[in-house]
Amino acid sequence: MPIQHDQAICVRHWDYSETSQTVGMFGRSIGCFRGLAKGARRERGRFSGGLDLLTRGEVGVILKGGETLATLTEWDVQEVFLRIRNDLHANRCAWYAADLLGRVLAPLDPHPTLFDRTVELLRALERGERSETSLLAFQWRLLVEIGWQPDLREPEGGSGHMAFDPREGRLVRDGMTEGAWRVRASTLAALRSLERQEPTKADVEAAERANRLLASHLRNMLGEEPMTMPWVFGRLPASTSRMGR
Repeated sequence: MPIQHDQAICVRHWDYSETSQTVGMFGRSIGCFRGLAKGARRERGRFSGGLDLLTRGEVGVILKGGETLATLTEWDVQEVFLRIRNDLHANRCAWYAADLLGRVLAPLDPHPTLFDRTVELLRALERGERSETSLLAFQWRLLVEIGWQPDLREPEGGSGHMAFDPREGRLVRDGMTEGAWRVRASTLAALRSLERQEPTKADVEAAERANRLLASHLRNMLGEEPMTMPWVFGRLPASTSRMGR
């Protein structure tokens, strides 16, 4: 079977033996896959001395289809994000991103734009920048790629403040729907700039509110709260019924 080469991020790994690892990878052109890296833990070989979590590199892989583990033939690490290993906030944001990728992406389903957003998030964390904007871009892109993005169209009729209905994933008039979360205009502006694929000019507080709304929406769509979510956002608004996929 042919060897495929791709840019990839290591999002999971497990020790398979004293010298080998089983890994979960997010490839730019291949998508998510699980593979066996024989001899990966040896000091010398084709795996740069081992595969570390949340590093980016070029992978060689033989895909076998179905549920069978792929075979990794080589790994050339190209970026190591050291700050996520010694900065608690950066670590939690990176783990949250990796957790979501593993939860919602189907195997071998490429998402190159989402891959790029993930790399941008890791690089922003590495530079020590505030994570709100890059995390917001990542969450929005993830929702778009899997078809779960919230409906930001303004409801017809009436006037006044907007609210977000987590059961329907759309905007409603504030006070008209039980359980809806009131949304500030600046929060909507931040989300709509992403919807238009424009650079967001939101301030830190608006970006943080938009992040929390998207995280709450993701939780509702998943039907559960990922363990990594409160690490990043703390307590989120109370959830209601699940919308379903």
